[in-house]
Amino acid sequence: MVIPKELKYTKEHEWVKVEGNVATIGITDYAQEQLSDIVYLELPAPGTKAVQMKPLGTIEAVKAVTDIYAPLSGEVSEVNEEVKNSPGTINQDPYGAGWILKLKVSDSKELGNLLSSADYEKLLGEAH
Repeated sequence: MVIPKELKYTKEHEWVKVEGNVATIGITDYAQEQLSDIVYLELPAPGTKAVQMKPLGTIEAVKAVTDIYAPLSGEVSEVNEEVKNSPGTINQDPYGAGWILKLKVSDSKELGNLLSSADYEKLLGEAH
């Protein structure tokens, strides 16, 4: 299982990479593994307001349907059309081509509420 050190994480298994005031968001390798084959995504339109740790969309997989939570507050600036058209991309490359959406971050202090890679690894260790 891959947990890139440079990313931040939520307890709900989203990852976030912040560059300037733009946050790229996806689900973790652990999450895609638990879901198994992802078949459909319901994503917000650009311009949608996101509130930290509130649902922002859903992922449907063969095994379950789950919410995508906003790791940070802001405004959706871009949705990955590739994963909307080919959701299985998330299973193959959750940290690369499988990114889900981008947000314009409204409060960078919220980063302090997220988990480091070490904290996320610890969380997963406790889950087993």
